Amino acid sequence: MGYVFDFKEATHYDAWFSQPGNRHCFDLEIKLLLDLMALRSGQRVLDIGCGTGMSLVPLLNRGLSLTGVDPSTYMLDIAHERLGNSVDLHRCSAEDLPFEDNAFDTAFFFTSLEFADRPAKAVEEACRVARERVVIGVLNRHAPVNFCRRCKGFVFPSIYSHTRFFSIWELKRMLFSILGDVPVYWRTTGQFPFIRGRIISAVENNSWVQRSIFGTFIGMRIKPVPKFRVRPLPLKIKKHKIQNRATGLATSSRARFRD
Repeated sequence: MGYVFDFKEATHYDAWFSQPGNRHCFDLEIKLLLDLMALRSGQRVLDIGCGTGMSLVPLLNRGLSLTGVDPSTYMLDIAHERLGNSVDLHRCSAEDLPFEDNAFDTAFFFTSLEFADRPAKAVEEACRVARERVVIGVLNRHAPVNFCRRCKGFVFPSIYSHTRFFSIWELKRMLFSILGDVPVYWRTTGQFPFIRGRIISAVENNSWVQRSIFGTFIGMRIKPVPKFRVRPLPLKIKKHKIQNRATGLATSSRARFRD
């Protein structure tokens, strides 16, 4: 199941977004995810590790069918207060989703894969339930600010003490090992996490700048392997008499199989 947030961590996580600098980073990350998802009205979307529902708020009022899952009851309680009945919420782990194959058009992770016990299994489950695309948003191991977070987590216990940071190459290697040579498209954002403003936001959203491997946040889109439902076909057996050449009598038969 991975790391499960308790009550204190859930409330602290939610309060983190109220700080102006953090909100600026969140807005950049959500915009990148939305660009990668390219959602259309009427689509079914699954947020895996939805937490307190912050990542689902920008998807409201877009004509989407929204579902969120998280292993923490405290996170889901806050998400329910924020989202009401506009989102279908479930308590479960990312490695064992209670949905049928191809139940959604898009599934995405927003800084939740970092806390999965078996991230490869979580991605495999996402690809099982998503028909069109899976989008992964994670904290970049090679970003300077995340390097500082990792070091701080070793010394001072915090949520970053339980966070697994990913690199672009690590993610791609994991995806190819699960799915084979599937199309992968990635971008990063948060190149300048401590600077805010309209101009810096325009720079951050530039497609060339987002090809940097040092952005704080990695957004990666993959196309799941096509899945085919197999319907058993009836096997028809037709007997034919074989005439004995010596006696002229039909003494045996053989079965001809056809589908």
